[in-house]
Order: sequence, then C-alpha cells, then structure tokens
Amino acid sequence: MDFNRKLLRNIDLSVLLLTLLLIGVGLIAITSATNFGLQGSYSITFLRTQITATILGLLMIIGVMLIDYRWLKEYAGFIYFGTLVVLGITLVLGRTVSGSKSWIFFGPVRFQPSELAKLAIIIVLAAFIADREDEMKYLFGMLKACMLTAFPVLLILAQNDLGTALVFIGILIGMLYVGGGNAKLITIVLVVSVTCVMILVILSIHFDFNLPLLKSYQLKRLQVLIDPYLDPFGYGYNIIQSEIAIGSGRMWGKGLFKGTQNKLQFLPEKHTDFIFPVIGEEFGFIGAIIVLCLYLALLLRSLVIAREARDSFGTLVVVGIIAMWVFHILENVGMTMGIMPITGIPLPFLSYGGSSMVTNMIAVGMIMNIRMRKHKILF
Repeated sequence: MDFNRKLLRNIDLSVLLLTLLLIGVGLIAITSATNFGLQGSYSITFLRTQITATILGLLMIIGVMLIDYRWLKEYAGFIYFGTLVVLGITLVLGRTVSGSKSWIFFGPVRFQPSELAKLAIIIVLAAFIADREDEMKYLFGMLKACMLTAFPVLLILAQNDLGTALVFIGILIGMLYVGGGNAKLITIVLVVSVTCVMILVILSIHFDFNLPLLKSYQLKRLQVLIDPYLDPFGYGYNIIQSEIAIGSGRMWGKGLFKGTQNKLQFLPEKHTDFIFPVIGEEFGFIGAIIVLCLYLALLLRSLVIAREARDSFGTLVVVGIIAMWVFHILENVGMTMGIMPITGIPLPFLSYGGSSMVTNMIAVGMIMNIRMRKHKILF
C-alpha cells in the first residue's frame, strides 16, 4: 500500500458528488418504480439492497484510492487470467437469471462476475496498449488488442449475455481510438458493420429469414427496433410502453409516484433496465435532461482527469471507464426511446442492481485514484 497524506490535496470531490447525485436520483426512481406505499410492495427490500450496495461501493472507493493505480499494471497478466478463470467457473457453476447464466450465488447474495470483468479488461487493455502505442497504428497491433478482448467476450456470449459482451467491444473501440489506433480503419469497420447488420435486419423483415450467429429472439429485438408494431404484444411491447411513458411526461412530468404507465404496471423491468422512462414520465423532459446533464458533467470531468494523468496507463484506464459508461448510457437511454435495440443493459448508478452499482463505484474510485496521483509527491 502506497499512500501519503499529501495525496489528499489532489482528491477530486466533484466526481464523487456527481456520482452521489445520480445515485440519489436512482433511489428516488427505484422507490417509485417498486410501488412504494402500495400493499404488497417490495419497495423497502429493493431500497435496502441498493443502499447496501452503495455503502459497499463507498467503502470500495476508499480502498481503491489507498492503492497506487500503477500497481495494477504490474499485475495485469494475473488480472486477465484470473478473469478468464472466474468467467469460466461462472459458465459451469453459475445460475441462470433472466435467460443469462452469468450469476454466482453465495447464500442469499448473488453477484454477476461479468460486471467486474469490465474493469479487469480495462486494466488489461490499458497496460497492453500503453506499452505498445506504436504498434496500435497498424492493423496487426490492433488485432492483438482485439484478441485479448475476444476471450472474455466469447465466455460471456456463452453465458447468453449479448448486452454485456457488446460493452466490452465499446470499451475496446474507445481505448483503441485514444491509444493510437488507426482511427480511419476503426471508423470504416464500424460503419460497414452497422450498415450491413441494419440492411440484413430490414431484409429479414421482408423475406423472413434468420441472420447467422443470432438467435431468433435477438433477431426479433432488432426487427422491432425498425418497427415495434411488428410485434406490439411481444418483443415490441417494451419499446411501445417505454415511449408512451416518456412522451406522457411532457415538459414537467406527472409528479413523483403519479406516473400511470409506472403505477399501472404497463412499464416492464421499470426498476432495472427501464428506469429512465420512470424518470421521464414522473419528472418530464426537464427531469430527464437534468439526469443527462449530470452524466455529461461526470463524463467531461473524467475526460479532464484522463488528460491530466501522469502516464498513458492512467489515461487509458480512465478512457476505458468513460467508454464503458458512454456505451451503457447511450444503449440504455436509446433503447427506452426506440432508437437502440433492447439488450438488458442497466443505466449506471440509477438502475437497481448491486453488481452494477459496486462495479461503477469501483470505477469512480479508480478515476479519483488516478487524479490523486497526477503529480509526483515532493518532500
């Protein structure tokens, strides 16, 4: 453990404050989404679990800040192989929740190892790219980074968790861009890939055929992205109800605990994946914009910390975390508005879920750690 009291001068409380504000909004939304005050409600149980995860996350922030982040680079290899082992164990011994075999149970406590695996791969990629910045300019160098990411992604896909696997790809792309990767090549690959998928989805709607590598329900989710009324009472139901909830909030919202889509149980998974429509319905356009502004402020402040980091490893770790959050925010908010496919990705700090909360707060601790150590300590 390498800690000096002089490091306290560099603590960035704005990152922590923005995080706590988002968590506060999330707790309010979860309280409403879980039918607080209604007979038979489990609201207190959900709140207790989320608050417990928040307290654990705060303790993790303190613990992470006490360790020099550069120590992580030295043990990146152990972190990588340890992550693969844990994901492999989860694939064999894990339990299935919501269709994904990605959970480990310890008595009454359950945890999703793939959440922490996101931070692990950020550390591994940051260490790898920082030592090979010149190689990242070329296709072969970028392919090496892709291969490192491929193994955990394949294990997570085997757990039937496509959403989380896509987050890893988002992290990889963000870190390659900043780590010296060939931006033109990356952009071309992205544009061509997305265009081809959308063309194939449109063709599948008109000619009724399945896409390779995609299961039928995954194809359905892509098809209803084009037109949710293709299956209004099935795969398109979530999108339709979410859009109704957000639209009905109008400018100022219906008021806390007064959202009809929420209270009348039309809105699905409203305390987890679809927490944003609860905010949109009850707090309106203004409330939704405030939440998005809090995210923007957190991302921009994190970007400043990335630029000020004392080494490329620190910069890349923060960039990886930013990429992770950006992907989660764009995908989650986008799917609730019908402009992104539904993947079951939670909204950071707002959605109910202990694994997600603890992981994101560890990420906050890592950002604060890198900010604290941006300068050498002079005696």
